[in-house]
Amino acid sequence: MYVQPAAPFSASHWSEIETLPAADTRRIQDERLREQLAYLAAHSAFYQAKFAEHGVDPAAVRGVDDLAGLPFTEKHELRDSLAAAPPLGLHAAAGRGSIVQVQASSGTTGSPSYVGLTASDVGTWCELGARALYANGFRPGDRALHAFGMSKGFVGGLPIVQILQYMGIVDIPVGAEAGAERLLRVQADQRPELVIGTPHFLAHLAEQAPSIVGRLARELGVRAISVGGEPGAGLPSVRENLEHLWDATVREMLGGTDIACTYWGECEAQDGMHFLSPDLMVAELIDPSTGDRVDPVAGAEGELVYTALRRQASPLLRFRTRDHVVVTGTDCACGRTGYRVRCVGRTDDMLIVRGINVFPSAIKDLVLSLAPATTGEMRIRVAFAGHSTQQPLPLVVEHAADLEAHRHDELRHAIEDRVRSALNVKSRVQLVPEGTLKRPDHVKVALVERVGA
Repeated sequence: MYVQPAAPFSASHWSEIETLPAADTRRIQDERLREQLAYLAAHSAFYQAKFAEHGVDPAAVRGVDDLAGLPFTEKHELRDSLAAAPPLGLHAAAGRGSIVQVQASSGTTGSPSYVGLTASDVGTWCELGARALYANGFRPGDRALHAFGMSKGFVGGLPIVQILQYMGIVDIPVGAEAGAERLLRVQADQRPELVIGTPHFLAHLAEQAPSIVGRLARELGVRAISVGGEPGAGLPSVRENLEHLWDATVREMLGGTDIACTYWGECEAQDGMHFLSPDLMVAELIDPSTGDRVDPVAGAEGELVYTALRRQASPLLRFRTRDHVVVTGTDCACGRTGYRVRCVGRTDDMLIVRGINVFPSAIKDLVLSLAPATTGEMRIRVAFAGHSTQQPLPLVVEHAADLEAHRHDELRHAIEDRVRSALNVKSRVQLVPEGTLKRPDHVKVALVERVGA
């Protein structure tokens, strides 16, 4: 469905809400939260049952501060809800006749999670996404090469097209499934100023440019790159590598299928992604172990929990994302008043090595920092059940094709030393030749591979 373009609030901000003082945004947020809870109580069988089970009176919730007393919504509950009442589950809160679009998650843990949208919901998703991509440097009148996957109902496909149309940007919807050759030839022919995709796939694209189109990626006219879909773009080595390859600004955005396509966006300061939409969602930070709230002050860490506002078809209350973030700041020279975060991984991907929490993206950053001796490609080969081990972490790392054999031991020890120094854990590194490990494409590559566990 075509989305009519909107206009930005100013040259620097898509919406005025991004710059309002916290007291003003909280009043708006509290009012809309009361409206959303009343909507859930009236229209969602799932939340009617959940409120009854936990003794919740939704009318007693007067604002965001009262959310801490309400139960979380877990991913497995949504799977059960979808199985109990196809096609959109017991948590669907809009009639079938008002649904205009259905999106799907990747389904890596089973059947995909399906999310319904009304026409109003599509508009809300577009507004959320526009704020994030505008912060990333995308502007009306630009053209964008679409390098997220376009298939399988993923939110990186059609919803990104709709967001870009809403922003007055021309999307060239080639999609990651088309492969590096097709994407690079389109980039070389059309010269769009923008590229959007996952960080590791875009690095792979740039590396292939000389052999496919006979030119460096930095010569192909890209001004701004927006990356998301996986942790890592905020890591210095990943960002610097991408900016060097493309000679373009690289900024992060963050979202998720169950709530919306994208709704956090990094500004020109490149120091974390701003929370941009207190009028359309509530974002809480919690301790993933206890569920207790964590104040979003600089240096705080925790898991993001979301409550949708102004949502009709598949609204969620206190949904646990398992996205683990670090707060990088609470004010910014760009004028946005929402606090900033960097996503470091998912709490359910985290490994515990002799009591030390380790995120795969942190090891990826360390390996990439040793380029050009390494290609940056690595996997953690886990042969133990669960997430905890007392043994050194087994790493498989690609060495560069031109790395002399007598330097292999030197590189192996350098990786192990760097991991020990930076993360305080021991590792056991196996080097493999360049090209051994699967490269990223439209399906995200898992950095943790479980073998014989």
